[in-house]
Amino acid sequence: MRSQILQEAHGTRTFALVFESGDEMVAGLRDFARRHDLSAAQITGIGAFSDVVLKYFDWEKKEYEEISVREQVEVASLLGDVAASADGPVVHIHLVIGKRDGSAMAGDVAEAHVRPTLEVVLTETPGHLRRQHDPESGLALIRPSAEKPADATKRDR
Repeated sequence: MRSQILQEAHGTRTFALVFESGDEMVAGLRDFARRHDLSAAQITGIGAFSDVVLKYFDWEKKEYEEISVREQVEVASLLGDVAASADGPVVHIHLVIGKRDGSAMAGDVAEAHVRPTLEVVLTETPGHLRRQHDPESGLALIRPSAEKPADATKRDR
């Protein structure tokens, strides 16, 4: 993966990340987030994969089911975020892929191998997002900082 900073101002940085054939996207994004000490960022991307493992969260079982796609696919939509956790930055990506026959599949991404390229724009924000364990789902979910009660009251009116 190659990267270039596109913009840096007022605590915000925007990077272009270009993955090449054979690169594994999830590990590459995780490594990039660690190397750049990211704690809050948005991710978008387009490109293609030779194979993908999607995840679907089964609410009843409180666990992910994996869906392997072992064919060339187009990235129709790649959206995600980076948030801080006790173990460092966590990358969370949702993906819609297009298959040769025009059908689409979607889910969380467990693993994806690039072929021939993946172009990602990652925008860091100056604030911090933190993932915390949610007892109801069993997942680590983003929990925004608590607002001041007066501010929350004004907003809800």
